[in-house]
Amino acid sequence: MRLLLDTHALLWALSDPERLAEAAREALRDGGNEVLGSAASAWEIAIKRATGKLTAPDDLLEVTAAAGFDWLPISARHATVAGALPPHHRDPFDRMLVAQARLESLTLVTRDQRFAVYGVELLAA
Repeated sequence: MRLLLDTHALLWALSDPERLAEAAREALRDGGNEVLGSAASAWEIAIKRATGKLTAPDDLLEVTAAAGFDWLPISARHATVAGALPPHHRDPFDRMLVAQARLESLTLVTRDQRFAVYGVELLAA
């Protein structure tokens, strides 16, 4: 399975995995699964850290690499699809995750049930 972590799921997986649902924890532990964070999440984390709205590792890239997670870059195709999505979800970072999940055939790991209206495969975080 190919998993794309919503920003909160990424942070929980790194710092407090017990906050994740059991099925999500098992999926992350399964070495046969590919676990990805989006460049959109790295951007969101950096912005929120800079404004004092979020505590996250200073060495996010190193911590995610040590956890075995890879990063999914944002392509122009991702951006075009994200921009054209119906406005069910107004958060631009979340809309990018939906576009990436759709285009890359990824299962989105999240607690945000608003993603369901976009028809992407979800795994409860």
